[in-house]
Parts: sequence; C-alpha cells; structure tokens
Amino acid sequence: METFSVAVTVAHATEPGSSARVDLLVDTGATISFVPTEVLASLGIQPRGPEREFETAAGAVIRRRLGVASLAVDGHETITPVVFGEPGDATVLGAVALESLGLIVDPIARRLIPRRFLALRITQ
Repeated sequence: METFSVAVTVAHATEPGSSARVDLLVDTGATISFVPTEVLASLGIQPRGPEREFETAAGAVIRRRLGVASLAVDGHETITPVVFGEPGDATVLGAVALESLGLIVDPIARRLIPRRFLALRITQ
C-alpha cells in the first residue's frame, strides 16, 4: 500500500480555543497517533502518566509520553490519546484515532472514507 498524509486539526480536548493544522501520515500499523511535542505543548496539552513503550517497524523499542487531544479530519472529530513525538519520529494518524473518527483507509484512492461504527446488540 502506498502511504499518504491527511490534514488533521489538533486541539486541546477540554479547553477548546486554539488549534493547529498538522499533516499526519495515515498508518494503520501504528496504534496511537504521533504528534510533534511542540505542537501539543503550544496547545497546552500536557503528558499524562509514565512513559510508554513502543516498538518501531525496525524492531527498536522507544519510550514516549502520552496525552489526550481532540483530532478532526474532514468534519469527523474525536478525543483520543496522542504520543508526544520527538525529533526523528514520524508524525502519524494511527489506528485508534481512525477507529474513533469512524474512518477507514481506501488504499487504492489513497484517502479516508467514513464508515458506520460497529455495535453488538443482544436481542432476546
């Protein structure tokens, strides 16, 4: 699959006001979205909890802090965990955000398309 980027509006999850537009690489292999630390800090988004471990595609283990942000893409918005990306980290829109946004990847057209959320309904 060829890669592609999308314009994402990043904002503070609980204190809306300012926002930043960032191009993120769509990466369904990444669990959580990576956003540059300077972008998150400029919006007042703070790291939460201890550093977490991430395994890179090359098999290296890196440690990064997490925070919570509002992400919006093409009229779809969600609050999701984000990684405080460091120099050398790719900026990516990961699987958790894609699922929360209700978007799936069209790898042929290299775009995101809306989908219905899935639910389990137990009937009696």
